[in-house]
Amino acid sequence: MSLSEHSTPKSIQHKNIPLILLLLANLVIGCLTFQDYGLTWDEPLYYGYADAIGYAYSIPERLSGDFDIERAYGPSAGDHRNRGPAYLLLARGPVYLMQAVTGMDKAALWHLMNFITFLIGVFFLYKLSLRWIKPWGAFAAALLFSSQPLLWGHAFINPKDPPFTTVFLAAMYFGFRMVDNLSAGTATRSAQLRQVILPGVLMGLATNLRVIGPLTGVLLFVYALFKRKPKILLWFVPAALIAALTTYLTWPYMWDAPIARFIEVLTLMSNNPTSLKVLFLGQTYRAYELPRRYLPLLMGITLTEPVWFLFVIGLGVAFVRFLKKRLEWQTLGLVLAWFAILVLYVLIKRPPMYDGFRHFLFILPPVFIVTGFAFEAGFSWIRANWLRILILTALVLPGVLAGIQLHPYEYTYYNTFVGGTSGAFRTFETDYWLTCYKEAVEQFNQQAPPNATLVVYREAANAAYYAADGINVQDFRAYAKNITSGDYVLVASRSNEDLRIERKAPIVISVGRAGATFCVIKQVE
Repeated sequence: MSLSEHSTPKSIQHKNIPLILLLLANLVIGCLTFQDYGLTWDEPLYYGYADAIGYAYSIPERLSGDFDIERAYGPSAGDHRNRGPAYLLLARGPVYLMQAVTGMDKAALWHLMNFITFLIGVFFLYKLSLRWIKPWGAFAAALLFSSQPLLWGHAFINPKDPPFTTVFLAAMYFGFRMVDNLSAGTATRSAQLRQVILPGVLMGLATNLRVIGPLTGVLLFVYALFKRKPKILLWFVPAALIAALTTYLTWPYMWDAPIARFIEVLTLMSNNPTSLKVLFLGQTYRAYELPRRYLPLLMGITLTEPVWFLFVIGLGVAFVRFLKKRLEWQTLGLVLAWFAILVLYVLIKRPPMYDGFRHFLFILPPVFIVTGFAFEAGFSWIRANWLRILILTALVLPGVLAGIQLHPYEYTYYNTFVGGTSGAFRTFETDYWLTCYKEAVEQFNQQAPPNATLVVYREAANAAYYAADGINVQDFRAYAKNITSGDYVLVASRSNEDLRIERKAPIVISVGRAGATFCVIKQVE
């Protein structure tokens, strides 16, 4: 036992203390910075959906005589009725409460709530890792996961993909526990039923948030097959019923024709129809034309440099432990399948992709869990906690420093394999969600002449959200023929649009980080 262990109180030696400190530190940082992040172009209408969805559950509205379920889908019903609102239903109450208590901007409070949800996911990644690796290895995996600039940025501005990742992790964690407890066969029937409820609810929430959610149930069912106890499989019937009921109750669009509409949504989301343009390797592609290397390359250059190196070592360590029969391989194999199945699907099916690979962020937890094996193997040779902390710091510090440099645009991170974010600029998408509008418009508010007209090339409503009184914000597509000398044009560098729109107009405001430009405001001559 090391000197540090002799001198440390037992309460501090508790295996979860490092994780708790990590989560608290992250929460403090998040509370100090959440107001820095700008709205993405997906957020305003999505939060409008959150504001409207309560209408579907209002008894007075149903009794009013003019109830129309379309009102429950918000200002963009066509886009959102077929998107499950489970996260919005769960999170909007805390957001409204924080707004009532603090009076802060609602969009910023949504960012804080999104980040808290991400931290819950970090917790479950740690707890799931403990099935195979010791606390220090699990903590290192959670630290590496939570310190990724890409994930840190999305944790605030993305109310869709990180929450799904959190629910997926929780469903797998509690689902494995369910199968283990049912396999033990020592509980009463009522206790066994209680074991099924939470995993069933989580599987239903996962299905609500993404049509790939039922994959959790499939993986857990395969684990139950490994137990070779047919009675366990019968418990998946009530679990499936609870999951279906949860999905149904939290998704008003399903209420009229649940089976038909679920099939409709499944078909729609599987095809993911979109014609968005994507900048990749210096060329502009339609989302459905991207080459197969898109996902593997982005995963390689948007995570910090040690991740895949540690992943490969971790796989080797896990394989050696498997050969020595010192590994509970069934569940680890299923976690790896969670990653591999989706990667193979993308490589074979080539679905339309855009906005980086945000729709597939949920496949990353298995990668970081495996890095925990590499950390554990290294820590088995290093007994001093101070040296472990030093090594961990050396591995995560470059990513943390890059995130600080990019703040609040951490999600635009690229690693040194492509020269960082500056090297990726004009070759890959950076601030594809236009979060730079907040900073650009706030600067414009300070120097704009009275009654200035700001013409916005994309998502004028986002710019208008931050514009001061007296600034006339116009949508480029509707106002293009009316642009006159002295007007200002806000355009982002997504797909290098800033090079094409008003090419000759001088730039008066430029927003960017680390040598990359995210958006500019030009004045028309």
